[in-house]
Amino acid sequence: MNIGEIARRAGVSRSTVSYTLSGKRPVSDATRKRIQEVIDELGYRPNAAARALKEGRTRTIGLVIPPASRRLTHMQLGFVASVVEAAARADLDVLLSPSGGDHDRSFERLLSGGRVDGVILMEIRLEDSRVRRLQNAKLPFVGIGHTARAHEMCWIDVDYTTVINRCVHHLADLGHTRIALVNRSVELMAAGYGPGHRARDGFVAALAQRGIEGVDLECGDDAAAGLECVTRLLQDHPDVTAVATINEAALPGIQRGLEEAGLAVPRDFSITGVVGRTWAEEFRPPLTAADVPADDIGTQAMDLLLERMVDPETPLRNILLAPPVSLRGSTGPVRSARPDEAVRRMPS
Repeated sequence: MNIGEIARRAGVSRSTVSYTLSGKRPVSDATRKRIQEVIDELGYRPNAAARALKEGRTRTIGLVIPPASRRLTHMQLGFVASVVEAAARADLDVLLSPSGGDHDRSFERLLSGGRVDGVILMEIRLEDSRVRRLQNAKLPFVGIGHTARAHEMCWIDVDYTTVINRCVHHLADLGHTRIALVNRSVELMAAGYGPGHRARDGFVAALAQRGIEGVDLECGDDAAAGLECVTRLLQDHPDVTAVATINEAALPGIQRGLEEAGLAVPRDFSITGVVGRTWAEEFRPPLTAADVPADDIGTQAMDLLLERMVDPETPLRNILLAPPVSLRGSTGPVRSARPDEAVRRMPS
């Protein structure tokens, strides 16, 4: 049972329920009575960690997202939604704050104005000045992602090195000897975007382990960039027969580019990668992929932050997830190989 269900049954907004529980803003007697009746009926009790928070705080956390000028990917939206829902269960509000470029002023206001009790930081770079700024501000924070110095902060992340490595081994098991990695944008990679660099490390290691060749491509986060990327790939490297990617937003363009080239998936070309489950299941055919558990990651990030808000001296915790590669319909034996020469199996 959570605040969303209480709000639905009482016919009010989620924030009204939160204000009733926290006393942070006035609520009419009639509304308060109606909400209390639902709470009593359902036997709702606020999260124990939230109850342990000292009075006088803002009961608001900051969620630092990519710049507003950039379209959020489905995976990023999943992180945002799950953090908001987990915060609501703890009777906390969420203040969204973009960062990067001109939006850094918003991040500074978040820290200097005493507006939040803690922060969840997304899209972390290998060297990230925001981490040092949060540490200096002595504000509890948790990363969805981590810097190159993994033990300097509390975080939860996907092991992109391992999962992309598994994807390449899966393609190699199917007989593919020329594979491309479609990574994130040039700008993100130049800025030191952690998942992109770790994915590249896993890709390069797998190529060496299997004795095969690969092409590393950077691609913008939208369908148009995906179309341009795969068109260029097919022109410059016609011997490439498979792609691994962490760029879910580019997938519709990649699919269109293959269709325009007359290539059928997986008969002529295989695709795999690390994406959110919704993208994988909506791809045609459904995408063989390591499904990022965005909902679980956001929820666990909120749990980690609550720990640090209750006790800032609690030891830093790191959670590294390596979701298995779910075999669907987008990968198959390389066309030049006989079926008995390309055994399809789950990567270990």
